[in-house]
Amino acid sequence: MNKAIGFIGLGVMGFPMAGHLSKKYQVSVFNRSIEKSEDWVKKYKGNISSSLKDITYRSDVLILCVGKDNDVRNIICGKDGILEHINPGMIVIDHTTTSSELPLELNKLLNVKEVDFIDAPISGGEAGAKSGQLSIMAGGNEKAFKEIKDIIKLYSKFIKLMGSSGAGQLTKMVNQICIAGLLQGLAEAMNFSDKVGLKTDEVIEVISKGAAQSWQMENRWETMINDEFNHGFAVDLMRKDLDIVINKAKGSNINLDVTKIVNEYYKDIQEAGGGRWDTSSLYKRLKEII
Repeated sequence: MNKAIGFIGLGVMGFPMAGHLSKKYQVSVFNRSIEKSEDWVKKYKGNISSSLKDITYRSDVLILCVGKDNDVRNIICGKDGILEHINPGMIVIDHTTTSSELPLELNKLLNVKEVDFIDAPISGGEAGAKSGQLSIMAGGNEKAFKEIKDIIKLYSKFIKLMGSSGAGQLTKMVNQICIAGLLQGLAEAMNFSDKVGLKTDEVIEVISKGAAQSWQMENRWETMINDEFNHGFAVDLMRKDLDIVINKAKGSNINLDVTKIVNEYYKDIQEAGGGRWDTSSLYKRLKEII
Protein backbone atom coordinates (compact mmCIF):
# COMPACT_ATOMS: atom_id res chain seq x y z
CA MET A 1 0.00 0.00 0.00
CA ASN A 2 1.30 3.46 -0.87
CA LYS A 3 2.38 5.60 2.01
CA ALA A 4 0.79 9.01 2.58
CA ILE A 5 3.44 11.73 2.23
CA GLY A 6 3.56 15.09 3.97
CA PHE A 7 5.83 17.71 2.41
CA ILE A 8 6.82 20.81 4.40
CA GLY A 9 8.46 23.71 2.57
CA LEU A 10 7.45 24.73 -0.94
CA GLY A 11 10.40 26.89 -1.91
CA VAL A 12 12.37 26.82 -5.15
CA MET A 13 13.39 23.21 -4.52
CA GLY A 14 10.50 21.84 -2.50
CA PHE A 15 7.73 22.97 -4.85
CA PRO A 16 8.76 20.74 -7.80
CA MET A 17 10.01 17.92 -5.54
CA ALA A 18 6.58 17.60 -3.93
CA GLY A 19 5.14 17.72 -7.44
CA HIS A 20 7.12 14.66 -8.49
CA LEU A 21 5.82 12.78 -5.45
CA SER A 22 2.21 13.61 -6.32
CA LYS A 23 2.48 11.50 -9.47
CA LYS A 24 2.56 8.32 -7.38
CA TYR A 25 1.65 9.13 -3.78
CA GLN A 26 -1.08 10.82 -1.80
CA VAL A 27 0.65 14.10 -0.88
CA SER A 28 -0.28 16.80 1.62
CA VAL A 29 1.69 20.05 1.64
CA PHE A 30 2.34 22.71 4.26
CA ASN A 31 4.07 26.05 3.84
CA ARG A 32 4.29 29.03 6.18
CA SER A 33 2.77 31.23 3.49
CA ILE A 34 -0.40 29.46 2.40
CA GLU A 35 -0.26 31.17 -1.01
CA LYS A 36 2.49 28.77 -2.08
CA SER A 37 0.40 25.80 -1.02
CA GLU A 38 -2.52 27.19 -2.99
CA ASP A 39 -0.29 27.64 -6.04
CA TRP A 40 0.98 24.09 -5.63
CA VAL A 41 -2.47 22.44 -5.61
CA LYS A 42 -3.37 24.39 -8.75
CA LYS A 43 -0.51 22.64 -10.53
CA TYR A 44 -0.36 19.24 -8.82
CA LYS A 45 -2.73 16.74 -7.24
CA GLY A 46 -2.72 16.88 -3.45
CA ASN A 47 -4.07 18.41 -0.27
CA ILE A 48 -3.26 21.58 1.66
CA SER A 49 -2.60 21.13 5.37
CA SER A 50 -3.44 24.10 7.55
CA SER A 51 -1.02 23.25 10.37
CA LEU A 52 1.90 21.05 11.37
CA LYS A 53 -0.52 19.05 13.51
CA ASP A 54 -2.75 18.41 10.50
CA ILE A 55 0.03 17.35 8.15
CA THR A 56 1.50 15.05 10.80
CA TYR A 57 -1.82 13.27 11.29
CA ARG A 58 -2.26 12.89 7.51
CA SER A 59 1.19 11.38 6.84
CA ASP A 60 3.16 8.15 7.12
CA VAL A 61 6.33 9.89 5.94
CA LEU A 62 7.14 13.56 6.53
CA ILE A 63 9.59 15.39 4.25
CA LEU A 64 11.13 18.77 5.08
CA CYS A 65 12.88 21.15 2.71
CA VAL A 66 13.30 24.49 4.46
CA GLY A 67 16.05 27.02 5.17
CA LYS A 68 18.17 26.70 8.30
CA ASP A 69 18.82 24.65 11.43
CA ASN A 70 16.34 26.66 13.48
CA ASP A 71 13.62 26.28 10.83
CA VAL A 72 13.92 22.49 11.07
CA ARG A 73 14.18 22.57 14.86
CA ASN A 74 11.08 24.75 15.20
CA ILE A 75 9.04 22.57 12.84
CA ILE A 76 9.90 19.48 14.85
CA CYS A 77 10.34 20.74 18.42
CA GLY A 78 8.54 24.10 18.49
CA LYS A 79 5.16 24.87 19.97
CA ASP A 80 2.60 22.55 18.36
CA GLY A 81 5.43 21.08 16.26
CA ILE A 82 5.33 17.64 14.71
CA LEU A 83 7.02 16.05 17.75
CA GLU A 84 3.82 16.62 19.74
CA HIS A 85 1.67 14.75 17.23
CA ILE A 86 3.91 12.17 15.59
CA ASN A 87 3.07 8.45 15.67
CA PRO A 88 5.43 5.48 16.18
CA GLY A 89 6.74 4.02 12.93
CA MET A 90 6.77 7.29 11.00
CA ILE A 91 9.90 8.44 9.17
CA VAL A 92 11.03 12.06 8.90
CA ILE A 93 13.27 13.01 5.96
CA ASP A 94 15.05 16.35 6.04
CA HIS A 95 16.39 17.72 2.75
CA THR A 96 17.48 21.01 4.34
CA THR A 97 21.23 21.70 4.40
CA THR A 98 22.06 22.04 8.10
CA SER A 99 24.85 21.46 10.58
CA SER A 100 25.83 17.85 11.16
CA GLU A 101 24.95 18.20 14.85
CA LEU A 102 21.26 18.90 14.20
CA PRO A 103 20.44 15.40 12.85
CA LEU A 104 22.04 13.84 15.92
CA GLU A 105 19.90 16.04 18.17
CA LEU A 106 16.65 15.41 16.32
CA ASN A 107 17.24 11.71 15.73
CA LYS A 108 17.67 11.24 19.48
CA LEU A 109 14.43 13.11 20.22
CA LEU A 110 12.43 11.28 17.56
CA ASN A 111 13.80 7.83 18.42
CA VAL A 112 12.14 8.17 21.84
CA LYS A 113 8.86 8.33 19.89
CA GLU A 114 9.94 5.29 17.80
CA VAL A 115 10.39 7.55 14.76
CA ASP A 116 13.46 7.61 12.49
CA PHE A 117 15.07 10.81 11.22
CA ILE A 118 16.99 10.75 7.93
CA ASP A 119 19.21 13.73 7.08
CA ALA A 120 19.21 13.83 3.29
CA PRO A 121 20.63 17.05 1.84
CA ILE A 122 20.41 17.46 -1.91
CA SER A 123 22.56 18.68 -4.77
CA GLY A 124 21.53 19.65 -8.28
CA GLY A 125 19.89 23.03 -7.83
CA GLU A 126 16.56 24.29 -9.10
CA ALA A 127 17.08 22.60 -12.49
CA GLY A 128 17.69 19.25 -10.81
CA ALA A 129 14.59 19.63 -8.65
CA LYS A 130 12.41 20.45 -11.65
CA SER A 131 13.75 17.60 -13.77
CA GLY A 132 13.82 15.08 -10.92
CA GLN A 133 17.59 14.65 -11.28
CA LEU A 134 18.89 15.52 -7.82
CA SER A 135 21.73 13.76 -6.03
CA ILE A 136 20.89 12.83 -2.45
CA MET A 137 23.38 12.02 0.31
CA ALA A 138 21.75 10.50 3.38
CA GLY A 139 22.54 9.72 6.98
CA GLY A 140 20.55 7.62 9.41
CA ASN A 141 19.17 4.17 10.12
CA GLU A 142 19.72 1.75 7.24
CA LYS A 143 16.35 0.00 7.61
CA ALA A 144 14.48 3.32 7.55
CA PHE A 145 16.54 4.47 4.56
CA LYS A 146 15.57 1.38 2.58
CA GLU A 147 11.90 2.08 3.36
CA ILE A 148 12.00 5.60 1.93
CA LYS A 149 14.47 5.10 -0.94
CA ASP A 150 11.78 4.44 -3.54
CA ILE A 151 9.94 7.58 -2.45
CA ILE A 152 12.85 9.96 -2.92
CA LYS A 153 13.85 8.22 -6.16
CA LEU A 154 10.98 10.13 -7.77
CA TYR A 155 13.03 13.34 -7.76
CA SER A 156 16.58 12.03 -7.83
CA LYS A 157 19.09 10.43 -10.16
CA PHE A 158 21.39 9.11 -7.43
CA ILE A 159 20.87 8.30 -3.75
CA LYS A 160 23.34 6.86 -1.27
CA LEU A 161 23.33 6.21 2.46
CA MET A 162 26.61 7.70 3.67
CA GLY A 163 26.50 6.41 7.24
CA SER A 164 24.75 7.08 10.52
CA SER A 165 22.88 10.23 11.47
CA GLY A 166 24.73 13.38 10.34
CA ALA A 167 26.73 11.66 7.59
CA GLY A 168 24.50 13.13 4.91
CA GLN A 169 25.16 16.66 6.13
CA LEU A 170 28.90 16.04 6.33
CA THR A 171 28.86 14.82 2.73
CA LYS A 172 26.95 17.94 1.66
CA MET A 173 29.71 20.03 3.27
CA VAL A 174 32.26 18.27 1.06
CA ASN A 175 30.01 19.03 -1.93
CA GLN A 176 29.86 22.75 -1.11
CA ILE A 177 33.64 22.97 -0.60
CA CYS A 178 34.10 21.53 -4.09
CA ILE A 179 31.56 23.85 -5.71
CA ALA A 180 33.01 26.99 -4.09
CA GLY A 181 36.50 26.19 -5.34
CA LEU A 182 35.33 25.17 -8.81
CA LEU A 183 33.30 28.33 -9.33
CA GLN A 184 36.08 30.64 -8.20
CA GLY A 185 38.50 28.84 -10.49
CA LEU A 186 36.07 29.12 -13.41
CA ALA A 187 35.44 32.81 -12.68
CA GLU A 188 39.16 33.59 -12.57
CA ALA A 189 39.84 31.58 -15.72
CA MET A 190 37.12 33.33 -17.70
CA ASN A 191 38.17 36.74 -16.43
CA PHE A 192 41.79 35.98 -17.41
CA SER A 193 40.63 34.90 -20.88
CA ASP A 194 38.68 38.15 -21.27
CA LYS A 195 41.59 40.31 -20.15
CA VAL A 196 44.20 38.75 -22.44
CA GLY A 197 41.95 39.23 -25.46
CA LEU A 198 40.75 35.71 -26.17
CA LYS A 199 37.24 34.84 -27.27
CA THR A 200 36.10 33.27 -24.03
CA ASP A 201 33.24 31.31 -25.57
CA GLU A 202 35.74 29.62 -27.89
CA VAL A 203 38.14 29.02 -25.01
CA ILE A 204 35.37 27.24 -23.10
CA GLU A 205 34.54 25.18 -26.17
CA VAL A 206 38.09 23.85 -26.21
CA ILE A 207 38.85 23.38 -22.51
CA SER A 208 35.46 21.86 -21.71
CA LYS A 209 36.53 18.85 -23.81
CA GLY A 210 39.54 18.22 -21.57
CA ALA A 211 40.55 17.89 -17.93
CA ALA A 212 39.16 21.31 -16.94
CA GLN A 213 35.58 20.21 -17.65
CA SER A 214 33.04 20.37 -14.80
CA TRP A 215 29.28 20.60 -14.30
CA GLN A 216 29.69 24.25 -13.39
CA MET A 217 31.56 24.95 -16.62
CA GLU A 218 29.04 23.10 -18.77
CA ASN A 219 25.99 24.67 -17.15
CA ARG A 220 27.11 28.15 -16.12
CA TRP A 221 29.70 29.56 -18.55
CA GLU A 222 27.12 30.92 -20.99
CA THR A 223 24.96 32.66 -18.40
CA MET A 224 28.13 34.05 -16.82
CA ILE A 225 29.27 35.59 -20.11
CA ASN A 226 25.76 36.96 -20.69
CA ASP A 227 25.70 38.58 -17.23
CA GLU A 228 22.69 36.49 -16.20
CA PHE A 229 22.61 35.68 -12.50
CA ASN A 230 18.94 35.86 -11.49
CA HIS A 231 18.58 32.08 -11.35
CA GLY A 232 20.04 29.02 -9.70
CA PHE A 233 21.47 28.62 -6.20
CA ALA A 234 21.51 31.92 -4.34
CA VAL A 235 24.64 33.47 -2.84
CA ASP A 236 22.77 33.93 0.46
CA LEU A 237 22.22 30.18 0.68
CA MET A 238 25.80 29.36 -0.27
CA ARG A 239 27.10 31.69 2.43
CA LYS A 240 24.86 29.94 4.96
CA ASP A 241 26.24 26.58 3.83
CA LEU A 242 29.88 27.69 3.83
CA ASP A 243 29.52 29.18 7.30
CA ILE A 244 28.36 25.74 8.47
CA VAL A 245 31.36 24.13 6.76
CA ILE A 246 33.85 26.61 8.22
CA ASN A 247 32.43 26.26 11.74
CA LYS A 248 32.69 22.48 11.49
CA ALA A 249 36.27 22.68 10.22
CA LYS A 250 37.23 25.09 12.98
CA GLY A 251 35.94 22.71 15.64
CA SER A 252 37.81 19.81 14.05
CA ASN A 253 41.05 21.70 13.26
CA ILE A 254 40.72 21.16 9.49
CA ASN A 255 42.38 23.53 6.99
CA LEU A 256 39.96 25.26 4.64
CA ASP A 257 41.99 28.22 3.40
CA VAL A 258 40.47 28.45 -0.09
CA THR A 259 36.90 27.92 1.12
CA LYS A 260 37.30 30.75 3.65
CA ILE A 261 38.53 33.10 0.92
CA VAL A 262 35.66 32.26 -1.43
CA ASN A 263 33.19 32.75 1.41
CA GLU A 264 34.53 36.29 1.84
CA TYR A 265 34.11 36.87 -1.89
CA TYR A 266 30.47 35.87 -1.56
CA LYS A 267 30.21 38.36 1.29
CA ASP A 268 31.42 41.05 -1.16
CA ILE A 269 28.62 40.05 -3.54
CA GLN A 270 26.02 40.25 -0.77
CA GLU A 271 27.23 43.72 0.17
CA ALA A 272 26.88 44.75 -3.48
CA GLY A 273 23.21 43.69 -3.42
CA GLY A 274 23.68 40.27 -5.01
CA GLY A 275 22.48 38.00 -2.24
CA ARG A 276 19.87 36.42 -4.53
CA TRP A 277 22.25 36.06 -7.49
CA ASP A 278 23.43 32.63 -8.55
CA THR A 279 26.70 31.45 -7.03
CA SER A 280 28.40 31.81 -10.42
CA SER A 281 28.28 35.59 -9.81
CA LEU A 282 31.87 35.24 -8.57
CA TYR A 283 32.65 36.13 -12.19
CA LYS A 284 30.59 39.34 -11.94
CA ARG A 285 32.47 40.18 -8.76
CA LEU A 286 35.79 40.03 -10.61
CA LYS A 287 34.54 42.09 -13.54
CA GLU A 288 32.46 44.72 -11.79
CA ILE A 289 32.55 44.71 -7.99
CA ILE A 290 36.29 44.83 -7.32
